[in-house]
Amino acid sequence: MKFKYYIPNSVTLLNLASGVLSITSMMSGQVVWAAAFIFFAALFDFLDGMLARLLDARSELGKQLDSLADMVSFGVAPGIIVFNLLSANCAASCNALDRMHITPYFALLIPICSAIRLGKFNIDLRQEVNFIGLPTPANAIFFASIPLVIFLQPHLYSVIRLDFMTDFFSNSRVIALLTVFFSYLLISDFKIFSIKFKTTGWAENKKSYILLISSVILLLLFSLDALPVIILLYLMLSLGFQRQI
Repeated sequence: MKFKYYIPNSVTLLNLASGVLSITSMMSGQVVWAAAFIFFAALFDFLDGMLARLLDARSELGKQLDSLADMVSFGVAPGIIVFNLLSANCAASCNALDRMHITPYFALLIPICSAIRLGKFNIDLRQEVNFIGLPTPANAIFFASIPLVIFLQPHLYSVIRLDFMTDFFSNSRVIALLTVFFSYLLISDFKIFSIKFKTTGWAENKKSYILLISSVILLLLFSLDALPVIILLYLMLSLGFQRQI
């Protein structure tokens, strides 16, 4: 194998390492770091594909490594984060499912549906340009943003504060319902546009530019509260552009 193939594959392994560090951080009770490592994994996941295209270094090994890394970073790691968030809310809840400690096991849907999503992606030739079903990195980012909103955002400055989001995401029933909804999106036939840029032209990348520009504005206004909103915006834009995907 030529040296150029090792470059994107090495970045893919950094994605995997970030996922493992997310899991070990969560096991140590460092929920903010656990969430942060998922964002690092998402960055490496974006870079490995970009490098593979730029270097013309796509390979079957790289494809398999990418799926295995994504399963850890965007399937197992966010599942553990959600399990711990739901478990923490059980003790103070009056809900019967919480009191019986059943609600946390809704988190198992994330790795299970992520595995199905990644398996379908590897064999579905219709997903070479855009996606069918929510991509696992987007799903993982949404759930990784929840502990950042709860534990970190209150200590940060933002132009507009969305204080209600802390209480919203601290509700175990809300997180459980969101887990079911997003897990369904992972394995659904809902068409999602890809934000990968093959050219810099507006016409070919209008959807991606709208999402990126909107994301920057939202982050400037709302700080970390914007993160789950950006994923919801991604879904709404995909819904609006269904005929073009």
